[in-house]
Amino acid sequence: MTSLSFQTTKSALCEPGASGKIGALLRDMGAKRVLLVSDPGVIGAGLTDAARASLDNAGLAFELFGDVVADPPERLILDAVGLAQAHEVDAVVGLGGGSSMDTAKLIAFLAVSEQRLSEIYGIGQCRGDRLPLILIPTTAGTGSEVTPIAIVTTGESEKKGVVSPQLLPDLAILDAELTLGLPRHVTAATGVDAMVHAIEAYTSKIKKNPISDALARQALTLLAANLRTVCEEPGNTAARSDMLLGSMLAGMAFTNAPVGAVHALAYPLGGHFHVPHGLSNSLVLTEVMRFNAPAAAELYNEIAPLIFPELADAEGEVRNEGLIAGLERLIADVGLETQLRQVGVSHNNLPMLAEDAMKQTRLLVNNPREVTYEDALAIYERAL
Repeated sequence: MTSLSFQTTKSALCEPGASGKIGALLRDMGAKRVLLVSDPGVIGAGLTDAARASLDNAGLAFELFGDVVADPPERLILDAVGLAQAHEVDAVVGLGGGSSMDTAKLIAFLAVSEQRLSEIYGIGQCRGDRLPLILIPTTAGTGSEVTPIAIVTTGESEKKGVVSPQLLPDLAILDAELTLGLPRHVTAATGVDAMVHAIEAYTSKIKKNPISDALARQALTLLAANLRTVCEEPGNTAARSDMLLGSMLAGMAFTNAPVGAVHALAYPLGGHFHVPHGLSNSLVLTEVMRFNAPAAAELYNEIAPLIFPELADAEGEVRNEGLIAGLERLIADVGLETQLRQVGVSHNNLPMLAEDAMKQTRLLVNNPREVTYEDALAIYERAL
């Protein structure tokens, strides 16, 4: 018998238009005063309108914290917690991308905790309960609605993670209507991000398990079948729903079989060059896979036909390289940058990036092949 533990969000609702039901859902949870957490772009696009109307119709008082930025800094988190405490909110809703959902998670915990933000970085450091929490993604990529993880920017550029079961929400709502207006570049980058989550979960070294494997395989099947469609047919609600579902399944997978070197090398790109998380993962994905191939070739061979059915008859190294080359073509076809120099990285920056990547020990320990500083530097050089 395989020994494992598995955790995920308690409930999920996948339904176009479901964000318009949160008022009734929160009222049933006993909420009276709600903090809605989002960002200026999402608010400006009208994506919070249905949720706000629902809260009004349910007779719930609510405050809007709409200042979330990508890679939220500590100060922003603390300001949001202060707002929640000042208005004595009894529930939190995060509606937006991964940063809005991560911020909402931390607010829901810190607003009623005696612990400080600085005390909960790392794995399993949170103590006690949190406020009721609903998360609603507006991109199909991060999977944050089903992960117990929140990423915070500390200092100028370094990122730290809070990983604790308390950050899992009570309910994740997948509303495809919220993703219909996404720019193609965002749709593409977040879609590749979700694929990275599934690929890294499937090859995770320490906690790989049958449940995560099944979720990762189904996630890759959904994401690969629909990514080009949502980029070319942005109004295709069915494909958008499948992308959200695939993203959520990938999130469930990597929560329990954690990600590795792709994320470790991607984080410094976001910290120093403000490259969006999905794109930063995309930029280093295939070179990390080539590096990992000696240790992960069999696993890559297993997932290759799920992403590219035409590889079903290929074998060994041919299938492996076909997977990596196919991902390179897919990334280019959906319009994403393919080289680090395209996002402002120069050769002189690479030692700094490699040094920062090596600080991501929480992630690197999960990689199927050990990564040294020299390895990280070489991967960056090939990706430049």
